[in-house]
Amino acid sequence: MDASLHLHVLLIYLYCAVGFSTSCVKIFPDTTSRIFVEVGTNFTATCYLQEGSPYTADDIKWNLDSISLPAHKINTTAVSVTFTVRRNIDKLICSAAKQSGSYLPPCSYGIFLKGGYPPLKPTNLTCVAIQEQKDISPELQCFWDPGMRDPIIETVYTLYVNVTETYQSVCKERLARSCTVYLSTFPVYMELKVWLTVSNALGSVQSDVIQNESLHFAKPNPPLDIQVLADHFSSSLLVAWKSPIDSKIRHLYYVIRYSQADSNVWKEVPEDSTRPSTSSFRLQDLQPYTEYVVQMRCKLWDKTFQSYWSDWSTNATNRTAESMPDGEPDLWRIIQPTAHSRNVTLIWKAPDKANGKILRYNIMIINISQTERKVIKLDDHDRMRPFLMYSLELLPEKAAFIQMTAANSAGVSPTANLSIPASNKEPDEGVKHVSCSQRNGQLWVEWMPSNDKQPFQYLLEWQKIPPDVNQTGRHWQRVNANVSNTTLNGNFEPFKRYNISVYTIYDNHSYAGRPVTIAAYTKQGPPLEGPSAKVDKSKKTSAEVTWNDIPLDKRQGFITNYTIYYKTGNIEQSVTVNSDVRSHVLTDLISESEYVVHVMASTIAGSKNGTNFNFKTMKYADGQVEVIVVLVCLGFLFLSIFIIMFCLRKRETIKQLFWPQVPDPSVSSIAHWSPDFPKKAAMPKEDVSVVEVDVFDGKSLCEEDKIVLPLKKDKYLSEEHSSGIGGSSCMSSPRHSVSDSDEGDSGQTTASTVQYSSVVASEYKGQTPNHQPHVFARSESTQPLLDCEEHPEHLNDSRNSYFKRSKGVELGGLVQEGEEPNDSSLTFCPMEEMSPIVEDTPTSTSCYMPQQSGYRPQ
Repeated sequence: MDASLHLHVLLIYLYCAVGFSTSCVKIFPDTTSRIFVEVGTNFTATCYLQEGSPYTADDIKWNLDSISLPAHKINTTAVSVTFTVRRNIDKLICSAAKQSGSYLPPCSYGIFLKGGYPPLKPTNLTCVAIQEQKDISPELQCFWDPGMRDPIIETVYTLYVNVTETYQSVCKERLARSCTVYLSTFPVYMELKVWLTVSNALGSVQSDVIQNESLHFAKPNPPLDIQVLADHFSSSLLVAWKSPIDSKIRHLYYVIRYSQADSNVWKEVPEDSTRPSTSSFRLQDLQPYTEYVVQMRCKLWDKTFQSYWSDWSTNATNRTAESMPDGEPDLWRIIQPTAHSRNVTLIWKAPDKANGKILRYNIMIINISQTERKVIKLDDHDRMRPFLMYSLELLPEKAAFIQMTAANSAGVSPTANLSIPASNKEPDEGVKHVSCSQRNGQLWVEWMPSNDKQPFQYLLEWQKIPPDVNQTGRHWQRVNANVSNTTLNGNFEPFKRYNISVYTIYDNHSYAGRPVTIAAYTKQGPPLEGPSAKVDKSKKTSAEVTWNDIPLDKRQGFITNYTIYYKTGNIEQSVTVNSDVRSHVLTDLISESEYVVHVMASTIAGSKNGTNFNFKTMKYADGQVEVIVVLVCLGFLFLSIFIIMFCLRKRETIKQLFWPQVPDPSVSSIAHWSPDFPKKAAMPKEDVSVVEVDVFDGKSLCEEDKIVLPLKKDKYLSEEHSSGIGGSSCMSSPRHSVSDSDEGDSGQTTASTVQYSSVVASEYKGQTPNHQPHVFARSESTQPLLDCEEHPEHLNDSRNSYFKRSKGVELGGLVQEGEEPNDSSLTFCPMEEMSPIVEDTPTSTSCYMPQQSGYRPQ
């Protein structure tokens, strides 16, 4: 199915292309080949119906490459179309068909079109016949300009040359620019006519005719075997050559040009300086010891015509002879003060006009009273250096004068002078307002001269920073005194800093004024590394950030500003400071918070961040802790003073609370309680004393002149031994108090102390008792009675005393203030611990068993 459809389409295409007469429509103009039409012009075609066609003019349609065109109805059988021709057109088709549903088959007819341009007239027609071997070639090459417009369609270029007969050559190219005509032989002294015709389907055009002597079209080869020979004179060179054509056949005219080897500026010898028959020439007014490059060309010479110049020959070089130097060495110095002297380094370059190979430098150093001479010989390696150096030591208080000459094989140069003043001499004022800018990759320096003196010249010195160890990065140049700006002649590296100093030279001895130094870059870039920062002082709501300078070789430009970025959590802030700032205090920070900080350095070409570092703000501000400590101390002081004042006001109460008054057992009436003891007479007054007695200690102190010691609790006493007063005959064994407390060491509780009964006696304190019966008042205390209280019959002493008192010894609380101690001493009867209880055993000595914890009130 598809194959039959393709075949049907192909048959329709061939039918339209050929334009069979069996078609019901035809197109005028009609042709079996393509119709060439000029682009941009209007093209008109007419489609008409064949005789007997069932269609009418209303059924005709026009299409140009599948694009429908508006048609113009001429009559009932013809329809025309007019359109503007464009470059890329192909088929114009006329078709006739009824409306859909008709049984009549459609018919169509087509023609092929091609858009293009007619050729343009060639211009600048030139022809040349080059030399081949020893004579001119018979091939005539012609060149022309075809114009800028492409004809699009095929175009033919035909070149015609007429001598005695006409020769032609055809070049089939749309835009051909050259063509060659082959002559039988190259004519000599004959007229040649040359012209060019260009044609295509849209038209034809002819160039102008050129007519001239045949040798006018000839072009010889350059001269052969050119040699440049050194002369005995330092300002001349001899050039020799050979003719490319035999001078017997053709006479040639020569031209010589030359230049220095490192220059592109050529200088030509005047044309009338060489003759056709010469084969050598002397170049004069050259620079001594300078390498020159020489080239030559030639042409056929005749009085009536001139041929084409040959091409320039290859280079021939040589160097002129040496001459004594015309200029002095360019001498300068580097002064570096030391502790006790000055290290002066002499630096110099060869003279601008050395006029030869410098063999040695002669240096003479004049230092007040002495003169030192130094000869520095050079080798090939030294001559390759940008400048030479020589170091010497000078005293700071002495001036020096340096003279230097350079010598080659031809002679010695003029003398270069340099003055080095003493350190204590103030230099003259230098230039003012020095500025530097970048121009075409070089540094342009401007300055304002000083008004003090008329300068002899200016010296500009520049050095790469950081400087090289061997000072090879240092350069200088001199400019005239009437100049206030110049371009530095140096190979400057981008992103490198250079320090430029401008010196004013005031005399021919190179006495320099005070220099003015500025820094400059030929090209700036972002820093290679960021600042290294840290926090020195971190406070509660502020922190001081400090950072170091970026090394000069890492900056790549002038730092314009620093930006500090600090962040805590999701809150990031920044602050920008000037380039001369190396620390900044961050404020309004959050106390006791962790911060991440980095510093960014910026130049006009970009920025670079430093490394991040962390710091934490403090919880308290400066002085806040001290204030808190001072307030706490003051509060404690005030509290202490208040407590002391309170204790002083309540001292009696506190005294009674902590140190209660113990009755004196020696004046107690309990001694008269026993019914067997004679009743004493009424005592003049009542004496009450309180005694702290520990009932749990199994030891008693009976030695005289000893102080009552603390007594130890006895853990082996049983509760059944406790009884009221008189429960034991002599209290020979220790007993528990009524409170049954085990706190034997605390003698200050109420559970372990007892107050004895009031004792009424007729005598007081050791007085001799009478034999009146004593009156005893029963105490409510359960404190056990003394052995002597239960058995008064065993009393040997006539005095009513319970303790023997040593003279001058006080028992705590027993001698009241103002009383005289009794002559008798209290005597404690010793007793062995854990001794068996013996009831109703008489004793000969009154004794008192001390309590474990002293006296405890009931």
